[in-house]
Amino acid sequence: MKNTIFALLFLAVVAATAGAQVKIAFVDSEVIIAQLPEAQDVKKKLEEQQKMYIDTITSMENEIKTKADAFKSKYEDAQKQIEAGKLTPDQIKNLESELGLMQEEVQSMDQGLSAYKQNVQKTLYDVQVELFKPVKEKITKSIEALAKELKYNIVLDKASDALIYGDKDIDITFKVLDKLK
Repeated sequence: MKNTIFALLFLAVVAATAGAQVKIAFVDSEVIIAQLPEAQDVKKKLEEQQKMYIDTITSMENEIKTKADAFKSKYEDAQKQIEAGKLTPDQIKNLESELGLMQEEVQSMDQGLSAYKQNVQKTLYDVQVELFKPVKEKITKSIEALAKELKYNIVLDKASDALIYGDKDIDITFKVLDKLK
C-alpha cells in the first residue's frame, strides 16, 4: 500500500510539473467510523454476536475442564490402587480401557472447541464485512462527492494507506496497458 501512495505522489509531482495542478487530500477513516452513528450500531451488533459466541466457548471450555478433571482424578485414583496392589489384572485392563476412552473424549472435545473457535472467527469476520459494507459505501460516496465539490484529484486514507478516490483524469491505467501491448 505504501508503494501505491508513493506512486500516486510521484504521479502528482509529475503532473504538477507538467503544468497541471493536482490537489491531494486525506481522511482518517478510523475517526469517521468512530463518529458515525451507523458504524456504532454495527459495532454493537458485532459485540452482541461476539458475546453469544464467547458464552458458548466458555461453556464448552468449562465442560472440557470438568471432563479433564474427572479423568485426572480417576487416573490418580487408579495409580494409587495399582501401587497398593488392590486391583486384579482384569480390573487394571478395564480401568486402562476406561481411562483411554475418557482421554479420547477430552481430546475430541478439545479439537471440537478449536474447530468451533476457527469457525467463529471466520463467521464474525464475514458478518463484520457484510454489516460494514453499507457504512463503507456511504463514507466512500460522501468522500467522492466532497472531493469532486472541492476539486480534489486524489483522496487517501490515513488509517489504511489506501486510495479512496482518484480522479479519472489522472488515471493512466489504460495508457500503461497500451504501452505493454
